[in-house]
Amino acid sequence: MLQAAPRWLPTLDAPVTARAEAIAPAGEVSRGTGRAPIGLLPMDTLTPAEVAQLLGTSPNRVRQLLRDRKLMAVPGSGNGKIPADFVQDGAILKHLPGLLTVLKDGGFTDQEAFDWLFREDESLPGTPVQALRDDRHTEVTRRAQALAF
Repeated sequence: MLQAAPRWLPTLDAPVTARAEAIAPAGEVSRGTGRAPIGLLPMDTLTPAEVAQLLGTSPNRVRQLLRDRKLMAVPGSGNGKIPADFVQDGAILKHLPGLLTVLKDGGFTDQEAFDWLFREDESLPGTPVQALRDDRHTEVTRRAQALAF
């Protein structure tokens, strides 16, 4: 028999804002969106050393890719957490570096770009990162350009 969750534990059917407030201190929930910041959602991440091993290169090269904005780490992780979704078949997603450039040139902060990459979009369907992984990069880049400034 299933027991009800404790009142302090957020449930999946609670509004996202309520779940995020239960996890994050007050004021850290995305204002006006009703969504939890992406950093609070579970995600598979890799260290630079793990990414280097997958790419067949050195951790220093991975750190250089991060500095050159060819790859992105979870904002606030100090470049220590790289989303596993950014690596596919032993390489960085083919169109990710160009998309990151479009987002940066469009005025997105690192946090805004990261949130946008992992936010569900019903019209894609899925997230922009999922679309990149499915080789639907043209539509994702077009949307990023349209959102600029």
